Amino acid sequence: MKIRVPKNVENIIGTLESHGYEAYAVGGCVRDTMLGREPQDWDITTSARPQEVKALFRRTIDTGIEHGTVTVMIGGEGYEVTTYRIDGKYSDSRHPESVTFTPELREDLRRRDFTINAMAYNDRAGVQDLFCGQEDLDAHVVRAVGEPEERFREDALRIMRCVRFAAQLGFEIAPATYAAAEKLSGTLDNISRERIREELLKILVSDHPDYVTLLQDIGALKTVFPEFEKMQALYLTSPLHEQTAAEHTLRTMALLPKDKVLRLTALFHDAGKPDCCRIDEEGRQIFEKHEARSAAIADRILGELKFDNDTRKKVVHLVAHHGLTDLNDRYAMRKAMHAVGKEEMGILLRFMAADDAAKSAYAGTVLPSRAAEQALYEDICASGECTALSELQVTGGDLIALGMKPGKSLGAALAQLLEEVLRYPSLNDRETLRGLAYEKFVKGIEMPE
Repeated sequence: MKIRVPKNVENIIGTLESHGYEAYAVGGCVRDTMLGREPQDWDITTSARPQEVKALFRRTIDTGIEHGTVTVMIGGEGYEVTTYRIDGKYSDSRHPESVTFTPELREDLRRRDFTINAMAYNDRAGVQDLFCGQEDLDAHVVRAVGEPEERFREDALRIMRCVRFAAQLGFEIAPATYAAAEKLSGTLDNISRERIREELLKILVSDHPDYVTLLQDIGALKTVFPEFEKMQALYLTSPLHEQTAAEHTLRTMALLPKDKVLRLTALFHDAGKPDCCRIDEEGRQIFEKHEARSAAIADRILGELKFDNDTRKKVVHLVAHHGLTDLNDRYAMRKAMHAVGKEEMGILLRFMAADDAAKSAYAGTVLPSRAAEQALYEDICASGECTALSELQVTGGDLIALGMKPGKSLGAALAQLLEEVLRYPSLNDRETLRGLAYEKFVKGIEMPE
């Protein structure tokens, strides 16, 4: 089988071969090309030692030379070239204590995680598939190379990578590989939160975010997101839902674009419902203040997983406000845009539309149209109506110039003026607001609290 290899990769392989070494494209790039997908990067494996690789190319970077990896730079592109190796003993479920270079391609491929990632290719020799990776690609199966428990004991993160590849490709996990992942899921405690975060995120923004359930079934989600098990156990009895909180969450994620903020917002938006659930006098489920509880859970977990502050702040903010209702008049929408933020409101409306669509068929007949709310939001944005202090046509300096003193009362005065403008947008004129402020605050007719 011949596959298409980029010219730079051909040149690197050709240079190595012309000097008597073996060299192949290897791993995910071969897998993706065989599936008709565009590889994100191209890795090369070779019998040449790192110093021998460095001697053949003008520009190289020692990105992992102790493990045999040299990055060859061609133009602005980097290509990792790694010497065939055998990994030593793993004592921490993360890193080999040592690596041994080997002249045998088979030894290098047998240490890799899954059969679909253990294929190599060059134009001269074709596909080198020593562990039936092509067969598993055709069968849509993720299977560990060799003994699954051994692969997972070497690096526990492979348990999450197993689910990640299944989610990205829409594959199943081979039974023996699944059983080993379930047995050893507790070893994920040895893995850094950052590495777990990256794998979880790749699952969430895949074509199959519902594979989060596989993580839960295997036991890989317990220490990361323990509330998900509670969500699986909570059946929502309202006619608007008629599903578990977890099922609703997965449906919502699937209806959203592959955007990390939106998918994370969906994952956490009802995480607080199990803790907030109570039954009223008429036997109905009530989830009072579940938005705040869900936001607190999201904040804790995103912090533990060391998400960047911007993502963490946005997701927590959206989760906290996802219960907004009655947005079908301009004043209510402007108030909501002030509370949430103009840009964030657009994101939130998109999320709430998916949240509604993931509910029951009955919900679609009784809930207000999110399309109407979206149109209203867009019209307010296009009209330039004020929804934030930064858009108010007077500043604290203007009020001081009128005779007000700096301090808390100044901020309260601006907040009151903004409230007037939110209600009556035509008031957002500098002279009009200066006159209003003078009458209300300077002359003492009304002092802000």
